[in-house]
Amino acid sequence: MIAPTGFGMRRRLLLAQSLVLVAGGVTTWVVASMVGPPLFREHLHMAGVAHDSNEQYHAEQAYQHATALSIGVAITVAALTALVVTVYLSRRLQHSIAEVSAAASAIAEGHYDIRVAPPRLGSEFDNMATAFNKMADRLQAVESTRRQLFGDLAHEIRTPVAVLEAYLEAVEDGVKTLDQPTIAMLREQTGRLVRFSADVAALAQAEEAHATINPGWIEAGDVARTVSAAMADRYAAKNVALSIVVGKGIRLWADRQRLAQVLSNLLDNALRHTTAGGQVLLAAERADNRVVFTVRDDGEGIAAEHLPHVFERFYRVDSARNRGRGGSGIGLAVAKALTEAHGGSIAVTSPGQGAGTTFTVSVPDQPLTVARLHQHEPA
Repeated sequence: MIAPTGFGMRRRLLLAQSLVLVAGGVTTWVVASMVGPPLFREHLHMAGVAHDSNEQYHAEQAYQHATALSIGVAITVAALTALVVTVYLSRRLQHSIAEVSAAASAIAEGHYDIRVAPPRLGSEFDNMATAFNKMADRLQAVESTRRQLFGDLAHEIRTPVAVLEAYLEAVEDGVKTLDQPTIAMLREQTGRLVRFSADVAALAQAEEAHATINPGWIEAGDVARTVSAAMADRYAAKNVALSIVVGKGIRLWADRQRLAQVLSNLLDNALRHTTAGGQVLLAAERADNRVVFTVRDDGEGIAAEHLPHVFERFYRVDSARNRGRGGSGIGLAVAKALTEAHGGSIAVTSPGQGAGTTFTVSVPDQPLTVARLHQHEPA
């Protein structure tokens, strides 16, 4: 910790108190010297004391001595009180500031679990402690996310890299030949790496989407039909029926490309976890000042304990939702980030395993500033 230099807070407070006392004492002395004697003399004359008499002289001397003594005692008591109060307050202030300074230094060194207690010196200092603790919470969450992200990245990359290395060593040792099946396996693993890289880039871009959202007036039906058309071949290849139910004339203020990306990710997720012969529904409807998109499938479903985690990066419910099925565990995180960038929300429900899953995306149908005004209108 850096040692304080120059005037510390305690000395500054004491100096400020001293200046106030000196100013008050001088002012009192001047007023008492210039105003007090004439008034005192006038009252002596009104009481019958002769002018320039010994009685008047001794009375004025007594008044001046009493005034000087009173002012001296008052200033002394005030100075001692100011000293005690200054020492007490400065100690509390120094303790609070030193605690915040030490906590900040600890956080700078990577100890993000440090928190400070409210000093109880007024709302300003309590608010400062609260703001500091919120900052520490945020930094701790960011650091935790960073560590988890690096761990997940390493875990995701490790499998395809290990497979590639094993096949290349086998080819070098002559155990395997560079035939069509081997080339197909190598291409599959490199394809996984390429897809994973694209997914990570999409997630990073989605989490910065607040700065990249380009909204405009769009038709919900047009977006739904465009996304469904793009997914039609994949659904047909797996023999999964995809149907659309969208009300007419539903317009909203959104980024068409980003919203289409959200719905594409949800339809892709539904396709991966719906078996052949299953059905997936994409619906859109208006609810108050919002447009609600629903993607419902009759596939594998999700157990209740996994529902709160499905939008986390790289999260997979169980071994059935594995890398071999094509999912990287990022698509739903991207959908969540893009939805929130629109000022909306995304949720998931499922009766349980084998009972299907429903994803709900709710976004404002007007620009965010207008939507917030409607939210505060009286009922």
